[in-house]
Amino acid sequence: MSPVLTAGAAAGCAAALGSGILWLRRFYTVVTVSGTSMEPTFRQGDRVVVRRTGVRRLKCSSVVVVRDLTYIRGPLPHGARLRRGDRQPAVSRTGPCLIKRVAALPGDPVPREGVPALRHVPETVVPAGRLVLLGDNRDASYDSREHGYFFTDQLLGHVVGRLDG
Repeated sequence: MSPVLTAGAAAGCAAALGSGILWLRRFYTVVTVSGTSMEPTFRQGDRVVVRRTGVRRLKCSSVVVVRDLTYIRGPLPHGARLRRGDRQPAVSRTGPCLIKRVAALPGDPVPREGVPALRHVPETVVPAGRLVLLGDNRDASYDSREHGYFFTDQLLGHVVGRLDG
């Protein structure tokens, strides 16, 4: 076999591998769990594979990763305090995220019991574009119990597996 043919084959393999990696990154990402809000299901340092998806592919009890729009960067203003959960985002290349379990999807009945922030909302079903998300570790989770609805456009995707450490 000539060296030219071998170099060409190597270049083709490298191009195919690069294309495959780009394709995978378009549909999947890996996040590292930071904090205790999803214990015992996921623990500090667990790495999970997240399939980028829309809300239509979700079901109640799915574990999802959402972008944390409440995350505070930089020094806190005078007198400001961190809320429970602000120190516990999952970390991904897209910035701070939260990992939570879906309790209700758009069109589902509003789960007023156990979700104080939604007890007095006027609607009877979860509005379009909203999600109700809860952490498995109720005592250490910043979720819909305090935050109320999360927006569906915060959704990064749903957890499809855990990477062994």
